[in-house]
Amino acid sequence: MSKKVAFYTLGCKLNFSETSTIARSFKDEGFERVDFSEKADIYVINTCSVTENADKRFKTIVKQAQKHNEEAFVAAVGCYAQLKPQELADVHGVDLVLGATEKFKITDYLNDLTKNDFGEVHSCDIDDADFYVGSYSIGDRTRAFLKVQDGCDYKCTYCTIPLARGISRSDTMENVLQNAREISERDIKEIVLTGVNIGDYGKGEFGNKKHEHTFLDLVTELDKVEGIERLRISSIEPNLLKNETIELVANSRAFVPHFHIPLQSGSNALLKKMKRRYMRELYQDRVAKIKSVMPHACIGVDVIVGFPGETEDHFLETYNFLNELDISYLHVFTYSERDNTEAAKMEGVVPKSVRHKRSKMLRGLSAKKRRAFYEGQIGDMFTVLFEGENKQGYIHGFTENYVKVKAPWNPELVNTLQDVKLTEIDPDGLVRFEFVSKLQLSS
Repeated sequence: MSKKVAFYTLGCKLNFSETSTIARSFKDEGFERVDFSEKADIYVINTCSVTENADKRFKTIVKQAQKHNEEAFVAAVGCYAQLKPQELADVHGVDLVLGATEKFKITDYLNDLTKNDFGEVHSCDIDDADFYVGSYSIGDRTRAFLKVQDGCDYKCTYCTIPLARGISRSDTMENVLQNAREISERDIKEIVLTGVNIGDYGKGEFGNKKHEHTFLDLVTELDKVEGIERLRISSIEPNLLKNETIELVANSRAFVPHFHIPLQSGSNALLKKMKRRYMRELYQDRVAKIKSVMPHACIGVDVIVGFPGETEDHFLETYNFLNELDISYLHVFTYSERDNTEAAKMEGVVPKSVRHKRSKMLRGLSAKKRRAFYEGQIGDMFTVLFEGENKQGYIHGFTENYVKVKAPWNPELVNTLQDVKLTEIDPDGLVRFEFVSKLQLSS
């Protein structure tokens, strides 16, 4: 009887794509994949270190695994496993901890799956994380996350990702295109490009700093891959989002008008302290450029509140800057101290109560921005890609510019693209629509 393996992923889309790749290596070894809520012989937890919360959740997830099978072998991989391997190894029930390069060879470390008396650690020096492992996730039928780049050469003072993932390196163009073709053959309608710093694509493509391709080359070639209905850029640094890329998306066959661009602060003084590679004026310029060629484009923004030295004036500068920008929603992160970062040693620590208050204010602004963006789309025609889940009798989907819509559940709509006209916003904030033409149902 084949052994069973279950996975739990914390954190970003990149982690989800890597979990899928790791899962495929288990399948190649004859394991059967089951849901994390079921009894398995081995539980693999792919960790994240971006927020404090992710650290705490790890212990809870280990306990969940033990509840399903107290004899199960528990392995921890991913960013937190690279940064603090011993801390994870010391958690009761953990048998194996693998760092940044080892996680892709996890099946090599599994002997007979007998539980260890203590967690065994295999974690490289992060300087050795200089080779690239390509991956993509196909967790649902509707969209796939395609990894094109890993690691980061930036030195932002609050961030542990370079310590957890190593230097910036990229997949070869040939491999990315091959992965995209494989995904399109599975009748998956949308590919989301992911990486740690995808605008840096090209660097390390040949295992060294030799640079043949750029991010613009990559998106140009991906746009030509047949069978992919939609391509989405997950998150790109403002200084790496060039006019040519914006123009390409505006005139593209498959790229959708949706950008997610980290800002982190609307105060130039704080951007300097964070060692970001731009000032707010450049950010403003990127938003204006996108809106000039794609008025309907959806623009999401990452922002950090409570960074050391953030005064009330700095915060209001950020709030007012965002309030005036033509953006669609915010991802708000409450600053949390991370070991071995410059920011953790900085003066001017913002009290946690103040951090939470500011976070709440920005979340309120995000809701207002999303509502205004949705209202601006009412009456217009879009194409919706419908998801596969029945949520309390409704099916949900997203327009190309990331407006979330709902309709009474109809299984025939799952994983289809339909032309619609947006009509009104429901009390829950989602958008209702009417079909423009007869349902285009795939066989």
